[in-house]
Amino acid sequence: MTASAHATAETDSPGSAPPAAAEHPPGPRLRALGPNWYAAVMGTAIVATAGTVLPLHPPRALLDGVWALAAAALAVLLAARGAHWLRHRDRARAHLLDPAIAPFYGCLAMALLAVGGSALALDVPGAAGLDAALWTSGTAVGLATAVTVPYLMITRHRVEQGSAAPAWLLPVVAPMVSAALGPPLAAHLPAGPARQTLLLGSFALFGTSLLATLLLLPLILSRLLHHGPLPAALTPSLFLVLGPLGQSTTALGNLADAQPGTFGALSVLYGVPVLGFALLWLALSSALVVRAARRGMAFSLTWWAFTFPVGTCVTGAAAVWRHTGAAAFGWLAVGLYTLLVAAWAAAATGTVRGLLSGALLAAPHRAPAAPAPATARTR
Repeated sequence: MTASAHATAETDSPGSAPPAAAEHPPGPRLRALGPNWYAAVMGTAIVATAGTVLPLHPPRALLDGVWALAAAALAVLLAARGAHWLRHRDRARAHLLDPAIAPFYGCLAMALLAVGGSALALDVPGAAGLDAALWTSGTAVGLATAVTVPYLMITRHRVEQGSAAPAWLLPVVAPMVSAALGPPLAAHLPAGPARQTLLLGSFALFGTSLLATLLLLPLILSRLLHHGPLPAALTPSLFLVLGPLGQSTTALGNLADAQPGTFGALSVLYGVPVLGFALLWLALSSALVVRAARRGMAFSLTWWAFTFPVGTCVTGAAAVWRHTGAAAFGWLAVGLYTLLVAAWAAAATGTVRGLLSGALLAAPHRAPAAPAPATARTR
């Protein structure tokens, strides 16, 4: 089975094909709980964070409520995933050894970082201490994942030719989230070596993630060009490419906020063309999603890919707007935020329905092995 087919059967089937749950009676609910669930936390937290940087601010009470929802979801998931490792260690180990699921461990790091960064952006009570703890733990998990998952892919996973997937970006984009959220945290440190170290460390994390992303993007595009569109259930994952684009622009913008003389011009020279490419990819991905929807794409947890990556483009566009004063980027941020809220509403609604029906926590249905991508291509 290819990695793409595996992901469809292992990760998305519970959400996209509820009848399978009836054919295969579910085991303990926690057994099917994978690391991909952290994407819902990321996608919720970014709605609150992005709302604080717009020219037109949404009601503060709504943003506080969204952050509280993300924080509560993170707490529940951390407890549930901890129980998963204790009670279903064989399943947890299988996730790590599965090339279609292991990259989603990057979502754990980004969920920690997103909730902490959102707390700081909203200045909730105790935000600085909470963000310091979550940024430190999220960065440590992110760096460990950025090394461990590629190591497993090289030494343990069976990765077939032409199976490159956008989800491969998840482990390496986590350090970019740390890079983007480090400068706001540094502002709460007194001027001196500690603050300077955090800023330089954030810039190093920016480079770490950017170079790794540049290595992976050609593989993903090559897979699409040579083997055709992704399976319908995985098509939303194309939006994951927006993540490193928007987040890297945000990172340099936040570094420029902290040290305008050092990073100010660089943030604009980098951010404007990268956002241009992000809009191009957004248009291409949207067209492929429309194509998949016409072919019967049903809801699955991959729909959360519509949220966090778009949110990073909101914060990236807002950063360019702050440093150039160009109204076009401010309105671009508002337009993308509107798209983000609509995507969040769709993903959240589908998730709640799937939880209530039990489909999202049903035992995965193992689909028959799919033909190799080269022979499965349809236009």
